Amino acid sequence: MYTIREMNLSDYEQAYRLWSITEGIGLNDADSKDAIASYLERNPGHSFVCEANGEIIGTVLCGHDGRRGYMYHVAVSERYRNQGIGLKLVNAALERLRSAGITKCHLMVYAANESGIRFWERTGWERRNDILICSKSV
Repeated sequence: MYTIREMNLSDYEQAYRLWSITEGIGLNDADSKDAIASYLERNPGHSFVCEANGEIIGTVLCGHDGRRGYMYHVAVSERYRNQGIGLKLVNAALERLRSAGITKCHLMVYAANESGIRFWERTGWERRNDILICSKSV
């Protein structure tokens, strides 16, 4: 049995471990404990974890800029996949966005992350080929 609940900073170490072993999740300085603390504080109640037997087995980081929502680090432990956990995490985050008046959400998937792409397409997300993402370190 598992439970889904809001993520808090005390979940960081277990969540980071999950992210670091999940194929398709990219980690960098923006995933430090301080950066995640800032993200959770800026977007209270929008990120979730899934727990089983005291272990974090799934995560979704979610937030918004007042106009659009964004999801990051949707991850489910390999041994718990194909049980609907990822979809439940995503739906919990989407519901929070809706309650904040956000009507559209974006996410980024590495082009080589085939299992991630299949998950998103299977759950109704539209692949956009008309948008190019540009990044710059500041």
